[in-house]
Amino acid sequence: MSRASKLTLLGTSLFALSTVVLVHYQQKAEQEAMHQGVIRDMEQQRLKRERQADFDQQRALEAEYRKEQTVRESSGAGEVG
Repeated sequence: MSRASKLTLLGTSLFALSTVVLVHYQQKAEQEAMHQGVIRDMEQQRLKRERQADFDQQRALEAEYRKEQTVRESSGAGEVG
């Protein structure tokens, strides 16, 4: 084999190897990014459930307090009773 053909073979082999390594790295990076998205979504769902539970608890307390006391709804500011 001539020197030029050996260099060409070496160059194309290095290019092919570096392409494979780059694609592998990109796939790993995309996989990690997708995993972080799932974790972020799960955290948002957890926060939503907590906020809904707090809201439901506040509504239950409000209903209980309304049963125990007479509450007059005010129609606006500036009313004098």
